[in-house]
Formats: sequence, structure tokens, C-alpha cells
Amino acid sequence: MTKDLLGRHRAVLPDWLALYYDEPIEITHGEGRHVWDAAGNRYLDFFGGILTTMTAHALPEVTKAVSEQAGRIIHSSTLYLNRPMVELAERIAQLSGIPNARVFFTTSGTEANDTALLLATTYRRSNTILAMRNSYHGRSFSAVGITGNRGWSPTSLSPLQTLYVHGGMRTRGPYAALNDDEFIAACVEDLTDLLGHTRPPAALIAEPVQGVGGFTAPPDGLYAAFREVLHERGILWIADEVQTGWGRTGEHFWGWQAHGRSGPPDMLTFAKGIGNGMSIGGVVARAEIMNCLDANSISTFGGTQITMAAGLANLTYLLEHDLQGNARRVGGLLIERLRAVAAQVPAVREVRGRGLMIGIEVTRPGTDEADPQAASAVLEAAREGGLLIGKGGGHNTSALRIAPPLSLTVAEAEEGAGVLERALRSIG
Repeated sequence: MTKDLLGRHRAVLPDWLALYYDEPIEITHGEGRHVWDAAGNRYLDFFGGILTTMTAHALPEVTKAVSEQAGRIIHSSTLYLNRPMVELAERIAQLSGIPNARVFFTTSGTEANDTALLLATTYRRSNTILAMRNSYHGRSFSAVGITGNRGWSPTSLSPLQTLYVHGGMRTRGPYAALNDDEFIAACVEDLTDLLGHTRPPAALIAEPVQGVGGFTAPPDGLYAAFREVLHERGILWIADEVQTGWGRTGEHFWGWQAHGRSGPPDMLTFAKGIGNGMSIGGVVARAEIMNCLDANSISTFGGTQITMAAGLANLTYLLEHDLQGNARRVGGLLIERLRAVAAQVPAVREVRGRGLMIGIEVTRPGTDEADPQAASAVLEAAREGGLLIGKGGGHNTSALRIAPPLSLTVAEAEEGAGVLERALRSIG
């Protein structure tokens, strides 16, 4: 039955729409931190639909909110007053830390970043964007144009002039051997030098932790140091929180807060986990930036009632159950457990991350050379052991990505770590 579906998939969908595993699986249902495939196999889910099932599969509070809203009205568009949209916008504006904030809802992180780029270039009257090397910001034409990861950049054509800055990868690149303070100083010097050779850019867009890039991050404080340079020149800072938001990193509700001495960003983009699987994305910006457009703009499906109901229920559950604190506690235990395993596996170069956003970089033993085949072998072995994980990487790296729902228990973390240990040991 799955083979038949795979044949139909290949016959009608694009070749570049990749599937995990040598024998792809169809996930039919989930509950809590577990999912089941069409063959009845049960898996512990350590990837959450690419960090999207943020609280839990089939969370009763969310399914109830969606069901009740569907029984009233599903959609009316942004041309009419929408109570759930206003209520969720109020909560996100307050949580964002951005003063006098306005919120615009979209249907994805790609569209959120696309909107932020539109706002920044219009507000600053510049089409030059600063972006980080090894970054990923989505699959739209403009988002691809600012993505610094070759594996996710199918074209060099772009409506934007993009300049790439050092700093997103702490343990690779020309500054990797420096200590944290020296690393930050070198990256700031590089940014300052770059700005001396170009017309003033509109904005810097940066993920506090690079998601698709393999969960890499700079030392805390880098973006605060960047902000000081940018602020002097009126250049905006866009924090891409599509993967890092809502407490996933444990220590902070937003990833930018690890770099917060200079205050919040000018804009913040979000998506992924807020809808717990429903399609929600959005932008938070200071009012003068959000309101700078002088032409009509709407989002037909952004902020639709049924997704807003899901987002409100999901956010309420996350805050009331302190899932950020759970990510910090359980994630910390999981990282230490995996580092202990990695110390005995020569193919593991690094275990990195914070909270429940953990990357395991795999290389050829004794070298810094990426080993994507070994990473794929671990992915397969983990699935055979009943665990679903992700993969990513850039800059000639191969990384395993671990990002379970934030309600993960200590027992489940230990169970998943055991499966990962066996999978890692299988590649030597």
C-alpha cells in the first residue's frame, strides 16, 4: 500500500520534493510525542514535522479549539473584523518585546520573511540586504535570494542585492579558532568593513540559531554587537524566529534574547510551532515600519479564524504548562547524554544546541570532512529503532537535527537518547 502511494507521489509531485528514508513512510496519526505509520509502526517523534508540532500531537486543547471554531466559521479573510486574529495578535505583540508593535499574519515562515523584506526595503528605500552565511529563510523568490546555504538556493537570480556576513557558524570558517570574544570582535570588524564598501543596506536578517544549517549558532552577544553597528547607520535588524521562537531554546522565549543587551529587533518573524501544525506565520514590527506601505495589501488566508483559534489554544497551553522551562530542563539532560555518547563515537564532530534544539554534526573520523552518507545511515538506523529525527547542514557539513515537541518527558528523552546511541555506534 505504501509502495503504491510512493509511485503515485513520484508520478504527480516534483522530483525535488524530497522524502526521508530509503523506504519512505506515511504517517497516519499521532498522540503526545509519538506517531504511527500506515504499517502500524510506532515512533518517538524527535522532529515534530520540522519543529512544527511544538506542544504535542493531537493536543486536546488545540483539537477542541479547532473543532469548535470550524463549527462556527472557518474563514472570512482580512477584509472583515476577526476576533481570534486580534486576540492572538495582542498576545504576540506583548510577548515580542518590540515597543508599539503591530502584527501581520501569513501562512508560513517563508511568507513571513518575504513580508519582512518588503517592509524593510520599502521603509529604508534600499534593496540591499545583509544575511548570514549558512542561513535559510524560505523558498520564495526573495527568501531564496537571501539564503546563504547552497543546498537550498536553486537560483542566483534575485530582486535583492544580498551581502553575506560572517558569524552564524561558531566552529567552522576563518574565525573558528578564536575564543568567543575574539570571534565576536572579528565578525563585527568584518561587518563594519563590509558596510564601508556598499550603499547603506535596508536590514540584516538573521536566525539566532540556524535551523536548516544544522542548529549552529554564534556566541551569545554577537547580534547585540552587530546591532550597535547597524543602529548607528539606521539599518534594521530582522530576527528570523521561525524555528527558535516560543521557548524552544529553553533559556529564552525568543532566540534574539540571547543577544538582547541592545534591546529587541526592529522586526521579528515567526511561524512553525505556534499553530502546532496549522499554517500560521507572521511578522511583528514597530508601528512606523509596519505601516510604511502606501499601497493595499492583504492576506487571504493569513489570520483565518480556524488557524488563529489553534494558535491561541496552543500558546495558552505552552505558557500555562511552562514548556519553555521543560525545554530547558529536559533539553539540558538530553544534550549532556548525547555528548557523553558522542565522546565515544569518532564520527561525531560536535553535539551543539540549547533547549530542545540539538544538532549532531557527523564527519569522516579524524577529519572535519562532512559525511552525508553516515548522517543518512544514522537517520535510517534511528527509524528502525523507532525514532524519527531530521537532518541538515551547510558549508560542507552534515548534521542530524533533534527537535521534539516541547512537552517531551525525561523518560522519553532517555528512550530517544538510547536509540540515537545505538544508531551512532552503528556508523563507528
